[in-house]
Amino acid sequence: MSEAQPQRMPTREGVLQAAAKMAAILPSTPLIPLEIGNSLVWIKAECLQPVGAFKIRGAWHRLSALDEAERAAGVVAVSSGNHAQGVAWAAKRLGIEATIVMPQDAPPIKLGRTRELGAQVVTYDRMTENREEIAQALAAQKGAAYVHAFADPWVIEGQGSAGVEVLEQLAAQGAAQPTRILACCGGGGLSAGLALACPEALVVPVEPEGWDDVCRSIETGEIQSVKPSPPATACDALQTFQTGAINFAVLKELCQYGLRVSEDEVREAQRFAFTHLRLVLEPGGAVALAAAISGKADLDGTTVIILSGGNVDPQQFAQILS
Repeated sequence: MSEAQPQRMPTREGVLQAAAKMAAILPSTPLIPLEIGNSLVWIKAECLQPVGAFKIRGAWHRLSALDEAERAAGVVAVSSGNHAQGVAWAAKRLGIEATIVMPQDAPPIKLGRTRELGAQVVTYDRMTENREEIAQALAAQKGAAYVHAFADPWVIEGQGSAGVEVLEQLAAQGAAQPTRILACCGGGGLSAGLALACPEALVVPVEPEGWDDVCRSIETGEIQSVKPSPPATACDALQTFQTGAINFAVLKELCQYGLRVSEDEVREAQRFAFTHLRLVLEPGGAVALAAAISGKADLDGTTVIILSGGNVDPQQFAQILS
């Protein structure tokens, strides 16, 4: 069995290995001190990654673990855009053919950039077609490795490398280690990775209202799906219907609760980031910040807020600012 067959649970040792891999190819993203109300928080700007999102981490850790034969066979992934770009970026750098299954209504900027990176894009209807079935069929047809967006041990460990950077950056600043990390959450790959990376911190997944399957899963102790006819949301990156068993095993053990934010609170967070940090955030990349500035999240101790992505359509962003 090759290293890349996902037949294991993610570990903190794996997170540390992923962090070393990332340090060898990319600089750390900034960790920025910021006052929100009377609280000093630390902002981790993952929106400044080469693909505009943290997803480059899990994609690199996963694809770089493929053996020579698997690289020759290519990879297949499913994504609304950020994982797609992460996989396409890593595949291009490693010389691997990538096919990405993306929703028809994904932001054009994400579709375009994924193609620009050299990946083949196959679209589907988010509400009527099963993306996993489409991707699995393509992978079987091509003999390719399937790179899941969140339910994969290498992907989880890769996302957790952001937490290792946070620990190192806070130490370099002479600051206390994190007591709380607010994480934007779709499938739970980032939240699970951060929980493994920073076991002394409380990791709080934040989801859009109505797409709160991870929150409800933690609350009930069992994996829950998004309820029927979920509301429309601008947070395309977080429209995951159900977390994976491998993610939930970590979240159930290490995360105490999650938070939900409204569409208005997300837009306010996007404006706040632009005004106070000069950073552009996509809606899904702003939900953790939304929980902080809305008062839904406690900010005592050493609170770190992950800004997970900035791939927003320019016209949409201009409307939000106006």
